[in-house]
Amino acid sequence: MAESTTESTGRNESDGKKLGSGPGRVLVWFYGVFTVAAASRSVVQMIQDFGKAPLAYVLSAVAAVVYGFITFSLVRGGERLRRTALACCAAELVFVLTVGTWTLADKSAFPDATVWSDYGAGYLLIPVILPVLGMLWLRRNRDQQPT
Repeated sequence: MAESTTESTGRNESDGKKLGSGPGRVLVWFYGVFTVAAASRSVVQMIQDFGKAPLAYVLSAVAAVVYGFITFSLVRGGERLRRTALACCAAELVFVLTVGTWTLADKSAFPDATVWSDYGAGYLLIPVILPVLGMLWLRRNRDQQPT
């Protein structure tokens, strides 16, 4: 039985179901929640007092964009988005480790916290755990994605 394709995308209908199904649904949920949390935090902070800690607030906005793209990639599926999401998870981990170390080494550099401050301690360390789980899930599913 041949798999049907959609006219608009040319993809198999099952493409979007593999990454965001099973344990992937939990990742979609966490990334979705973190998209909203980071975006809300950065918008409120930028509106209320951008001059206090512009770097921290911009980094929270960057985190929201990264989280949002990974959420979209997990929901949408497909090999190209899977590879791009994998690269975003790796970049996210680098950001978390860099900013986390920076905030511990030089507290004065960040007068206000970011999502990634202290390795995400303000968010139960989920920001440092999530990209690792995301990379594991995306790597596990590389061979299961239709070409």
